[in-house]
Amino acid sequence: MVRKLALNDTSARGVTSVTRASAVYEQLRSDIVQGVLAPGSKLKVEAMGTRYATGASPIREALSRLSSEGLVVRTELRGFSVAPLNWDELPTLTQNRIELESLTLRASIEKRDQEMEEELVLLMHRLSRMPRSLSTEHFEPNPAWETLHNEFHRVLLSRCPSRWLKAFCTNLADEAYRFRQVAASKSFSSRNVNAEHMAIFEAAIEGRTDEAVLLLAQHYTKTSSVLKSQAPD
Repeated sequence: MVRKLALNDTSARGVTSVTRASAVYEQLRSDIVQGVLAPGSKLKVEAMGTRYATGASPIREALSRLSSEGLVVRTELRGFSVAPLNWDELPTLTQNRIELESLTLRASIEKRDQEMEEELVLLMHRLSRMPRSLSTEHFEPNPAWETLHNEFHRVLLSRCPSRWLKAFCTNLADEAYRFRQVAASKSFSSRNVNAEHMAIFEAAIEGRTDEAVLLLAQHYTKTSSVLKSQAPD
């Protein structure tokens, strides 16, 4: 009996350790994607441990995972740092995103169902009522809008049966979001993003696949053009 309890205790500690490492990974990843941790900033294990109130092991595991995803850079002598943004790569990122999401969206529309339509209807309703900027005088990203926006694009692709395609799309979307956070400015307010989303939504739920794919490509191309015009000097 004692031995069985010990084994169960060890198992419990193992589960807790895995859960903690996953939580740290998600927190760190979110802070990088949202720009809380700026591109190029150093990620010292001790400092990160203090920031996320955890030990060195979960931090190292999270940094290793993020390094494999390209969000963190590891150098031999300088340790870990947030991957820099290369603005020359933005056109390639945009094109890759369009190509992969076009494939994924086609498959998702083909497998669309009533639940997907209801999810998109609710998201469109919420997006239309949520201000994109927290300020009316200058552009200040609204986290609530960003969450709804990300969920809208996720649901659009959600019925695609390929988990690999969806995973690739998520990684590219996160990288594009990093550019958006750095380049955010008032000029975004002159663009009717809600109308673009509505057009994509209507084409998708009505099964007008070619039109939905074209509209999505135009949506990303416009965003890329705006970002490029606001690239840091």
